[in-house]
Amino acid sequence: MKKLFAIVAIVFFAVVAIIFLRHGSEISESTAKPALSKVEGMVVPRRIVSLSPNLTEIIFALGLGDKIVAVSSDCDWPAEAKDKPKTGSFWQPNTEVIIASKPDLVVCETFLQHNEAAQVLKRAGLNVLSLRVESINELFAAIRLIGQATSCLEKAEQLDEGIKEQLGQIREASSSLKRVKVLWVIQTEPVRVAGVNTFVNEIIELAGGQNAIAPTGDQYPSISTEAISGCGAEVIIQSAMGTQDMAKQQESAEKFWSRFANLTAVKNKKIYVINPDTVLRLGPRIGQGAQAVAQCLRQKDLGAITP
Repeated sequence: MKKLFAIVAIVFFAVVAIIFLRHGSEISESTAKPALSKVEGMVVPRRIVSLSPNLTEIIFALGLGDKIVAVSSDCDWPAEAKDKPKTGSFWQPNTEVIIASKPDLVVCETFLQHNEAAQVLKRAGLNVLSLRVESINELFAAIRLIGQATSCLEKAEQLDEGIKEQLGQIREASSSLKRVKVLWVIQTEPVRVAGVNTFVNEIIELAGGQNAIAPTGDQYPSISTEAISGCGAEVIIQSAMGTQDMAKQQESAEKFWSRFANLTAVKNKKIYVINPDTVLRLGPRIGQGAQAVAQCLRQKDLGAITP
């Protein structure tokens, strides 16, 4: 989403800043078409460039990994994506490299840097599919739009339904449980959390939780010490900064939050550092991410979780 690019450290960018640069709004079948740059005369693209990690995961999940000729340097899943030629970073697509890759389809998102790149690419005569993916519903729409653009709609529908089934199972398992107040921490210096008008909140509620933070004007507000102390959090979930040294990150998180000894989450040692890629990266693995969150809410002393 669009507000926090300047305030997050580079190492943090590589993990969770995707959520800060996208423009949020609801999407449905009736509003899906405006998010799609017109792709004409396409049957099955033979050369695809993907500029976003979650979109790359979708393309691979549709069985089109062999058609991908280049990706952004932030695309690291599945493992095969790491071996693809790079088109610059997620934040700074290199349009010259993209054009030189001779793609017949470029798939990107709709935040500022991708929009600017898309305009350059379209002027160069390339087909560009620009997708807004900022909620679970938008993820489903994006899967189907990619399926349409690649003549893989049947596979896209199967992927869509598979994810919905996963999420439905998690929702059903959580439906009879008492709602747990969750503080979802994006960063700690300063403390910045996920608000109620975010897709992270969707995951919290789906997993059986309730956001500990009252509605605010910001999607990812920074909050004061007083607000933290008074939020009543029963579980604290903190996004890891990368997937290295998860045990050390868990230890650091527990030390940081120990200053808020009045919180139930701290008293009961329900502080969890999780791998953010499956949760904050809206893609085919979102079911795994939601399951990891549900485990945080239901079980004790899970510690660092890597779905």
